[in-house]
Amino acid sequence: MGYGIKLLVWGDRASFNRPEMKVERVTYDVMTPSAARGILEAIYWKPQMKWVIDRIHVLNPIRFSNIRRNELGGKIAVNMKNTSDGSEMGVLIAENRQQRAGIILLNVKYGIEAHIDVVEKDRTNEHSGAKHLEMFKRRASNGQYFHHPYFGNREFPVNFELVEEFPKPHEELKDTDFGYMLNDMVFTPDKKGRVVESSQGRRLSATPVFFRAKMKNGVIEVPPAVAEMEAAV
Repeated sequence: MGYGIKLLVWGDRASFNRPEMKVERVTYDVMTPSAARGILEAIYWKPQMKWVIDRIHVLNPIRFSNIRRNELGGKIAVNMKNTSDGSEMGVLIAENRQQRAGIILLNVKYGIEAHIDVVEKDRTNEHSGAKHLEMFKRRASNGQYFHHPYFGNREFPVNFELVEEFPKPHEELKDTDFGYMLNDMVFTPDKKGRVVESSQGRRLSATPVFFRAKMKNGVIEVPPAVAEMEAAV
């Protein structure tokens, strides 16, 4: 059984980077389902549940802008941290700074329709889904979050509001086929995979799953990521 919510989100800037662009940061035209899930998890998440994105409502006209941003050229390797003597480690930003061009979105507003799925080990409690739903609604209504949600980058913070209905999309928006877009990452057990802390420390491998994003009347229907992966096999 799914337990659904509607969350209105907006902000001045956003960037949902295309994975095929290796050097410069180029955003998708609209928010990705994985970014929408990240916003919901920033507000409320527990290991006994998972967020499933059903629809994304595009409410504002799609506007782009070119910018240049300073980024770190690298990060501390995990093996270096594990072999350190326990002393603090750091990165000298001035010596490791890179300036990169990027194409971002301006003045974005979206509606997120999603539901909660309860994971197997918590299904013995038939009311657990409703419990998680109420906790999310209370936190969202009070503006609470674990960390501030953002649109793709932490420099682009999200404003959010729990709503019953979304406003109508801007009349400028037309039915559009955006092509293939990242849906989400699907994690499967793998003895040689990375240890994932959010999955109880299990070793998993990550597979990116894409879907054909088509907007009709301002709405993008999002298929389940697992179903998309199985269909591609």
